[in-house]
Amino acid sequence: MKRWLGKAETALGNHSDRLNAINIFPVADGDTGTNLYLTVRAAHRALQDAIPADAGQMQVPEQAGRLAKLNDVGAVLAHAGEAAMEQAKGNSGTLFSVFLCAAAEPLAGHARLTSSLLAAALNRAQIRAWSALSDPVPGTMLSVMEAAGRAAAAVDAGQNGNDSNHALGLVLDAAVEAALEAVVRTEGQLDALQAAHVVDAGGVGMLLILDCLRSAVLGEELRSELLDGLHGYDLQDPHIHTGMPDDDGVEVMCTISLSPLDAATLRQRLDELGDSVIMSQVGPSADADGRYRWRVHVHVPDPAPALGAIRSLGDPADVSVSELALPRDPSGEVSAEGR
Repeated sequence: MKRWLGKAETALGNHSDRLNAINIFPVADGDTGTNLYLTVRAAHRALQDAIPADAGQMQVPEQAGRLAKLNDVGAVLAHAGEAAMEQAKGNSGTLFSVFLCAAAEPLAGHARLTSSLLAAALNRAQIRAWSALSDPVPGTMLSVMEAAGRAAAAVDAGQNGNDSNHALGLVLDAAVEAALEAVVRTEGQLDALQAAHVVDAGGVGMLLILDCLRSAVLGEELRSELLDGLHGYDLQDPHIHTGMPDDDGVEVMCTISLSPLDAATLRQRLDELGDSVIMSQVGPSADADGRYRWRVHVHVPDPAPALGAIRSLGDPADVSVSELALPRDPSGEVSAEGR
């Protein structure tokens, strides 16, 4: 898992500018590549801190429990997912962190990834990501997650319980191929993408992440031709979002402890105030008062009502308020910081 997220961090770092360039949905703020990169980096660094380079050589008795946990694929991925959730950036980063946390659940207690476990993890992850959004939209990274999960399940079903590395490779190849096909379809699923003649930025980012998983698990190189021909992705293509009208409003994010009832209440209030509402539980356990930690994301015209609704139900932490409009210099061009 650490190798996967390390590869994904590098790949997204290399591709963030092009992902930003075609980021026009749900808002044309040109930051999807940056947000995915920073979120994946948080997950990877959490594992770097948790898993020492000499983990396999631990022999002191009191380290036995820690080593056992490091050999639990689900526990390792859950740790990375919680770190990603706590530090998630933007719509795409939040959805990826939801994906990561959910994928960890079927893997809990297992020391090795198999085709059946991977299929279960991808399916659980895509369902959770769809459900995290109040108003999920096809033609986004959600569709790419779903396609990968369905393809993995279909191929695994034909393996009759075969837990060999060959079967795992077939499932990984199918997931990446289905994700690529889903990315191509995004252009025709959203009017904004079709008008701009580009594919969805978050979908491309998710495709890169899945190919990094395939590469890390199978010990193969990334598919260098994977993104060839995707509309809007050539290096000479312009930053599409720079020609779009400014988006009014702000993005509000925070972490807050809420009871299940209060969480449902907050989601309803935020749905009334704005859009792109994402609420996902951080960690599986409640505190002594029966409250769970939640990561909250919403786009609103004015942050005050949203922050008021949040604070009426609890004490939020890690609150961030970011303008959706791209910063521009006096000449009217988008500044480097906006990209």
